[in-house]
Amino acid sequence: MRRPPGNGEAASEGPGGWGLWGVQESRRLCCAGHDRCEQALLQIGINMMALPGGRHLDSVTLPGQRLHLMQVDSVQRWMEDLKLMTECECMCVLQAKPISLEEDAQGDLILAGGPGPGDPLQLLLKRSWVISTELRRIGQKLAQDRWARVHSMSVRLTCHARSMVSEYSAVSRNSSKEMGQIEKLLMEKCSELSAVTERCLQVENEHVLKSMKACVSETLTTLGQHFGQLLELALTREVQALVRKIDASDNIYTTESTTGNLFSLTQEGAPLCRIIAKVDGVLCLADILTDDSHSEATRAEAAAVVAQVTSPHLPVTQHLSSFLESMEEIVTALVKLCQEASSGEVFLLASAALANITFFDTMACEMLLQLNAIRVLLEACSDKQRVDTPYTRDQIVTILANMSVLEQCASDIIQENGVQLIMGMLSEKPRSGTPAEVAACERVQQKAAVTLARLSRDPDVAREAVRLSCMSRLIELCRSPSERNSSDAVLVACLAALRRLAGVCPEGLQDSDFQQLVQPRLVDSFLLCSNMEESFV
Repeated sequence: MRRPPGNGEAASEGPGGWGLWGVQESRRLCCAGHDRCEQALLQIGINMMALPGGRHLDSVTLPGQRLHLMQVDSVQRWMEDLKLMTECECMCVLQAKPISLEEDAQGDLILAGGPGPGDPLQLLLKRSWVISTELRRIGQKLAQDRWARVHSMSVRLTCHARSMVSEYSAVSRNSSKEMGQIEKLLMEKCSELSAVTERCLQVENEHVLKSMKACVSETLTTLGQHFGQLLELALTREVQALVRKIDASDNIYTTESTTGNLFSLTQEGAPLCRIIAKVDGVLCLADILTDDSHSEATRAEAAAVVAQVTSPHLPVTQHLSSFLESMEEIVTALVKLCQEASSGEVFLLASAALANITFFDTMACEMLLQLNAIRVLLEACSDKQRVDTPYTRDQIVTILANMSVLEQCASDIIQENGVQLIMGMLSEKPRSGTPAEVAACERVQQKAAVTLARLSRDPDVAREAVRLSCMSRLIELCRSPSERNSSDAVLVACLAALRRLAGVCPEGLQDSDFQQLVQPRLVDSFLLCSNMEESFV
């Protein structure tokens, strides 16, 4: 099941904190020149590990293959790895560089499986993951002054880089002159790294080794920069080919499959999302979403890609400047997809895309108001076929929370009995008890309280909330940790909403509640409630 990126949920970067292009902020190379080395490592590699539920759309099974690079049957994985392992061992023997027998040598040989023939994108992703892993490990061994391991791994890195360049050249179209130049620079630096690490093995003087260590670090830095540049050029080229294939295709099945492949790429991290936007992938998606001749499944896949590309967790959004050109068309198409969705999965993807867009630009909220999106979303909440999980309600309440900053939103909420719906979301409970579902329920409660606090600026909304006993539920959430799963975020949001309601209708509070939850400073009420012991009498 694809699950949408939980708005407000931190994204994992995979093992060791490494993301696409090898970002690892918490670990530094403890050697001379380590700053320069780390800067290069921040630009290299690809993390192929699947990201956890809070971030990616893994709750909908739709056409389009996911690149299952690291989660396959162990025997199949071993058989695929044999090819690359054997190649590296043969190259090492031919160059008279024996494989180290150190205790951690086996772990360093864990490689991704070989890509299928004629698939340049998968080849790039798999080989790049291997190379980025080797670069990271070289940095670790260099910091530990384990020169034998640094040298053997440098030789293996050269083998992998040479294999990536030759294999990609064999399956891709004519490379550009710029790519050819960077490939040459990359291989030169790989050879230089192998040569300098070999010389370090023969040096015993610590002062000399220290100066050579700085040289190795600088070489590794430059190598990483060349690798990052080559990878960016190659991936941009292949993603552009995918987008052109979608634009030129008249075959519905080809469009559906290629859109699924584009979605798979978005799950590999922010840089690929940026590349998709850079090559006008968003404009291509807008064409799919607005074309009713495409199947619902294809349009849902396009919505999934939009949700990933517009994720508020991406570190930068400058790459989305082209998105503004098509935002009205995309928002209109997504609202229509929500209204006509035949299943919960399709509604989930469309609403997730809308939720992320409301973070991206406030103008989207005004568009949603004009399109009567509040009525569409609230009507869907009563349809169990479309809205049946806390993940979907998380997207709906996110949209409502972001739209509630607009003054005219309050009247639409009252007209569609939205306050009652928000009241129900304050009581969201997990059915399965899985960590992902519990976290989703917490987000629903928190955002429902935030929405209520914002809407209660309007006295009519505040009085309706009091009439529906929202204040009693907010007090219960504040005083009973089990009701909010001991979530501090839910507690803060409920205290803020309660104080807003109390300002309009103070008669709805008992004296003890007013003195403990409203009158003190917010931080004092928070400390009081967060330290409460539940009574089991």
